[in-house]
Amino acid sequence: MSVPNLITLARLLSVPLIVWLVLTDTFTGALIVFALAGLSDAVDGFVAKRWNQRSALGAMLDPVADKAMLVSVFITLGIMHHLPDWIVILVVFRDVMIIGGFLFWTALGQRIRSDPLIVSKVNTAAQICLILVTLIRLAFGVSDYDIGLALTYIVGATTLMSGAAYLVRWARSLAGAEINP
Repeated sequence: MSVPNLITLARLLSVPLIVWLVLTDTFTGALIVFALAGLSDAVDGFVAKRWNQRSALGAMLDPVADKAMLVSVFITLGIMHHLPDWIVILVVFRDVMIIGGFLFWTALGQRIRSDPLIVSKVNTAAQICLILVTLIRLAFGVSDYDIGLALTYIVGATTLMSGAAYLVRWARSLAGAEINP
């Protein structure tokens, strides 16, 4: 087990702690753990590239840890009524759709491009910012001056664009698979 994989595993294992901290209204703790988990994502990528410790396990584990953390925190903040239901449903549905699409192609015995789309990277960054702004607002009891509201709509728009872009990618792949079996 390489250092980057251990860092990624620690991030994955931090998810239940973040959820518990939000559920117990310990927002400062949730903010700190979430921020450290986010920082660990950058660190594991840097270490893997810098010291040539990339691995197939890391390539699979890293997005799983990211998805688990973001989806879990979105659901928890939604349940606690700190995020609108519609944005939680949209974010979770998109991720379920992406995972379902990957499983569908795998079941067909086809290899599918797994590199993230640029709009998906923007979406992930917006999701992280929305969670951070929400946790900061809750932890310190300060106004976010509608930054959270603006980020909610940005997340909504980029989630829709990203979901549509994946559907287009898959449709093109499916058309190519039918032409060249």
